[in-house]
Amino acid sequence: MSLFTLPCDTLGYMQKVLLLENIHPLARDLFLKDGFKVDSLKGALTEDELIAKLPGYDILGIRSKTYLTRKVFEAAKSVSTVGCFCVGTNQVDLKAARDHGVVVFNAPFSNTRSVAEMVLAEIVMLSRKLGTRNIEMHQGIWNKSSAQCFEVRGKTLGIVGYGNIGSQVSYLAEAFGMRVVFYDIISKLPLGNAKPMSTLEEVLETADFVTLHVPATDATRNMIGKEELAKMKQGACLINASRGDVVVIPALEEAVRSKHLGGCALDVYPEEPENNQPGYPSPLQGVENVILTPHIGGATEEAQVNIGREVASTLIRFAQTGSTLRAVNFPQVDVPLDRGNTRLTNVHQNVKGVLKDINRILSEYGANIQAQSLHTDQDLGYLIVDLNQPITDDLIHSIEQLKTAIRTRRVC
Repeated sequence: MSLFTLPCDTLGYMQKVLLLENIHPLARDLFLKDGFKVDSLKGALTEDELIAKLPGYDILGIRSKTYLTRKVFEAAKSVSTVGCFCVGTNQVDLKAARDHGVVVFNAPFSNTRSVAEMVLAEIVMLSRKLGTRNIEMHQGIWNKSSAQCFEVRGKTLGIVGYGNIGSQVSYLAEAFGMRVVFYDIISKLPLGNAKPMSTLEEVLETADFVTLHVPATDATRNMIGKEELAKMKQGACLINASRGDVVVIPALEEAVRSKHLGGCALDVYPEEPENNQPGYPSPLQGVENVILTPHIGGATEEAQVNIGREVASTLIRFAQTGSTLRAVNFPQVDVPLDRGNTRLTNVHQNVKGVLKDINRILSEYGANIQAQSLHTDQDLGYLIVDLNQPITDDLIHSIEQLKTAIRTRRVC
């Protein structure tokens, strides 16, 4: 039996949105424009704070510092969808969200250019040792030298992970005159003259600069350790703007201090503070030709505006039509809404006979089905049903009584 029966967003019910972590104001404006009630908080919330705060909210917006655990989803029974106003979703227990019928969206495209531009800037900085020269000048040290400083033109850039960001880095690097090689576990069409490699080792052995653009998974955790660093060319540089647990930091420190690597740039770390604060420790602090930035790859005004627009628009579309297009944890269904009809959505276990049971209930209530769209994956089904008559609370309650039901929602 389902745990949830949500009120319709029509008939006088105003859906409530909670935005955390200082999400761009454009998102709030878009929600308000479409008639949602919105509350915003600047910081992240702990698990206990979320459990206390979320009841009564329909939509939750977060960034990377708010962690949504199974306990949170068990308590937040009114929340039907979560928007991650960032690229990653590793801060969300996606399985727990599915189990509770909560659809999760993210922003896989909006900060692509911002991250790619930063990576190219770091390649130039590392090649010219600009970070070290900058620190020296601030200390009053004039050290004009061309030793071990190079143009990036003609050098080889190795990209690990050729997705949205990796491919954009590839495009920009070729404009700098660099040769590009890449490795991805999924076959990808190269941009320009980029050359795919069959193994990670080939990229490490070939590239003068290696940049990482992979998600946080069991396969990528500690994927660059002592053995992998040893395979990189003498004097090569490593850039990580993906996830903090991809690189083994002690091994990287040893490789840079021993001069096997010519330098590195890190924007992500195994452990990151929830808020801005002084005193953050790193064993790479003070090491020559090391660039350390506080997870700012996508931190541009343009990216935050784009993310606010992309995720808020997706959440509004879900709330108003039931569309799960671009959801990261749900079957994808996107059906145009005929305002002359009413619509309900149903999340259920993907077992034999569910649609027959739901249609039987609809028939018993005399409902005339105008359209149905059902998409399933291995263990979950998502159904959108359009009717030409009002959807009553009794009808939704009857569907909710099915043993296979997870969440039933009246959209309009």
